[in-house]
Amino acid sequence: FFMSADLRSLSWLKRLVAYNTVSCFSNLELIEDCKEVLEGLGFECKLFYDESKSKANMLATVGPKDVPGVVLSGHTDVVPVSGQKWDTDPFEIVEKGDKLYGRGTCDMKGFVAVCMAFAKDFADVELKMPVSFAFSYDEEVGCAGVYSMTNYIACQNIKPLCCFVGEPTMMKVVRKHKGYQMFEVSVRGFECHSSLIHQGVNAVEYACEVVKKLRSMRLKRQNEGPFDEEFVPPFTTIHCGKVHGGEACNIVPKHCSFVGEWRFLPCDDPDDLANELKTYCQELEQEMQTVVKDTGIDVQLEQRGPALDTDADSLVVSLAQEFSETSETLNVSYMTEAGIFCEAGVPTVIIGPGSIEQAHKPNEFVHIAQIARCEEFVSKLLNYIKK
Repeated sequence: FFMSADLRSLSWLKRLVAYNTVSCFSNLELIEDCKEVLEGLGFECKLFYDESKSKANMLATVGPKDVPGVVLSGHTDVVPVSGQKWDTDPFEIVEKGDKLYGRGTCDMKGFVAVCMAFAKDFADVELKMPVSFAFSYDEEVGCAGVYSMTNYIACQNIKPLCCFVGEPTMMKVVRKHKGYQMFEVSVRGFECHSSLIHQGVNAVEYACEVVKKLRSMRLKRQNEGPFDEEFVPPFTTIHCGKVHGGEACNIVPKHCSFVGEWRFLPCDDPDDLANELKTYCQELEQEMQTVVKDTGIDVQLEQRGPALDTDADSLVVSLAQEFSETSETLNVSYMTEAGIFCEAGVPTVIIGPGSIEQAHKPNEFVHIAQIARCEEFVSKLLNYIKK
């Protein structure tokens, strides 16, 4: 049983949670706070701003520059609290029993707090390889922010040895996750009075045909594969989440649009999914245009994140197992920035304190014991990389 007084990182967790870094707001105050502390300890900090200069990623590194090092990655943004019923102030740490409540305690300021709590330890010893803190923005809106930082890493002559992404996994090693693609389909029909339906092109009906096609694509993968039994569910999922169309019952609708997603297995090709959808839409367009020429269907591919598929025998997996004193690995169906770091050429796993079951919910919490285990993990990492 752990008490909060046993945690080195508690003060940093309180400090970070107090910043309201919901994705629609700036994270600069948090980043500047961490940057000031880290630069004072001797870290070299590089910021990567968004176009508005209101948000930034930070890559903070200490140690030798001529050898590959280790990256500890965490996002600084959190999901909204609006519309949720909280029993406590979500931006203040409240301790109840063996839990610490607050927005981001689990997802994922707990991990960032542990990194900051050990910053002085990394700076005060001679390291045989560098350690970098990679703190990102806009992870909660499709992992949109991290790319400026990972693109920079990908261009370096000496790339990191490995990366640990501290998303909540109950301090278990996750080496695979599904990829993610969001898309929007917009149908442009031709409106007329519903008594003259033969003169119109019903955008809602054609949108329904596309949704039906997506369902058939999903059922084919559900029944025929490809499969990876280590995932739940063990197939690529395809889903339509929101539809908008039509003006009135007596008007043949001119517009209808919907958004959907697929979460694809590492062994499945998202380009094949996109091509299948677009080809079907082109076939429907030909039918629509026999009635009215200026009609059609537009498929817009939007947020996309790569799958993670790190080899079970890789060094990063064995190190994560060693530092966490575990022997198993897990796969998850949600997406993280881990696949993006891996795509940048950095072998990556996910391991962090807390449970994904608590993420994004009111009264979010992390068990004190989970933060303590994370501190033990980073302590073992420190011992591994110091001379």
